[in-house]
Amino acid sequence: MNTEQPLDRLLKRLPRHATPARDLWPGIEHAIAAKGQRVNNRARRGPRHLVMAALMMTAFLYGLTHYIDNPGPGASQTLNGDALVTVLSQQHQAQLTSLLAAVHDTPAVTSDWTQQLDELHDAAQAIKAALAKDPDNRTLLRMLQNVYQQQLTLVERVHAPQWQRI
Repeated sequence: MNTEQPLDRLLKRLPRHATPARDLWPGIEHAIAAKGQRVNNRARRGPRHLVMAALMMTAFLYGLTHYIDNPGPGASQTLNGDALVTVLSQQHQAQLTSLLAAVHDTPAVTSDWTQQLDELHDAAQAIKAALAKDPDNRTLLRMLQNVYQQQLTLVERVHAPQWQRI
């Protein structure tokens, strides 16, 4: 039995021409007219900065994870333990400050996001306290990276959620 025959029969039943349920031309004309209008520079700049910050953080975390897993010859004396935690914290703080400045004029979609950010900050402080006792613990370092990434992701999602980018 040929498996294409049922498909051919179903295709022959389909109408040759389909008409939309409503008139689409007003929407098309509006889209064409809106394309020519100048977009506010500040509105265009916000998402671009968020994407750049996310890419920078991703590259940083990838590099740091690679460094932790494969420090290379002589690197263990250069940056480990407390020094690594300090550098990681400083870089995260710089990225968070930059991201918060970039989204300063963008309204947040929820009001309790600062409380969530504070809770993540408290979690980071607890991990740092544990790292003070065991500075070369890779699991704790990854946990700290994860908390820092969650802070940045929270700020990005609160100020530029996926549904607004469409």
